[in-house]
Amino acid sequence: MRKGKIIGILIVVVVIAVAVYSIVVVRRGFSARDNPSWLESTMAGAARSMAYPSSAKQMQSPLPATNENLMAGEAHWADHCALCHANNGSGDTVIGKNLYPKAPDMRKSGTQNMTDGELYYTIQNGVRLTGMPAWGSAGDDDEDTWKLVQFIRHLPELTAEEEKHMESLNPKTPEEIQEERQEQEFLNGQSEPLKNSQPMKH
Repeated sequence: MRKGKIIGILIVVVVIAVAVYSIVVVRRGFSARDNPSWLESTMAGAARSMAYPSSAKQMQSPLPATNENLMAGEAHWADHCALCHANNGSGDTVIGKNLYPKAPDMRKSGTQNMTDGELYYTIQNGVRLTGMPAWGSAGDDDEDTWKLVQFIRHLPELTAEEEKHMESLNPKTPEEIQEERQEQEFLNGQSEPLKNSQPMKH
């Protein structure tokens, strides 16, 4: 009887604490500029860990850890992932810093301590209630994703030279492509240099 009473009191305390926390969160608003609280981060981490199927945690890459596969993963990362995660995996980009939760620093233990299977599963299936989309198709064993996993493992050792090379692989806007084309034409003597003149008003 006494044990049941203690459990009942604990449940009431937890419910009250959650209610108070909810009121505080609502009064503060739901701005994506905020960082998740300790409670949110802890609950999200626990939920994410439970969401991985045990079979996914045990998955092993079918690809050898070769320099060729690493370079392919680097190119894929620069073209598809760097927009949010940055070339170096820091998450220090306009989009990454303004997500809720923020894009994680992939070089740190929170990511590096995940199993290869967990990384693969996250890329393929995304993470609900975050900015991380699902990039794979159900049931696929995607070699490109396994190459990304290999590159993610390499992020803590990424060199300045590698990061500089990745800049040439990042997606470009049409304006940037046009500007590069015109600069190349000028260097080849095919056109006049660009002038920062304002259009004439009529």
